[in-house]
Amino acid sequence: MSWQAYVDTSLVASGNIDKAAIFNSEGSSVWASSSGFTIKPEEIKAVVTSFADTSDVKKVQSAGFHIAGEKFFTLKSDERSLYGKKGKEGVVIVKTGMAILVAHYPETVQPGAAANTVEQLGDYLIGVGY
Repeated sequence: MSWQAYVDTSLVASGNIDKAAIFNSEGSSVWASSSGFTIKPEEIKAVVTSFADTSDVKKVQSAGFHIAGEKFFTLKSDERSLYGKKGKEGVVIVKTGMAILVAHYPETVQPGAAANTVEQLGDYLIGVGY
């Protein structure tokens, strides 16, 4: 399956995600993206930095983060996942060995359903070596 197919079929077609992108694990290359879902280089760099941050209280937890020009408040931040919320919409970001999945969910979707969709794809990619 192509990277674009993962975005279109595994994420957006689930109905739990309305737009998504997949980057390499360094955040330096976009492998696939929904049309119009543009994540700035400094935004993905901050995400990559948050995964490496081992502080008790990560900077991203106190300051939040930006995706596609929108600020999100951090709900969860660990070495694999970063969840953010803005009003009733949010983002779920999952890091695998070789990729970073960035998915946005609309206010009509429950955060847990969106998280399950993205985490399951992350588990699958890890299982096949990505």
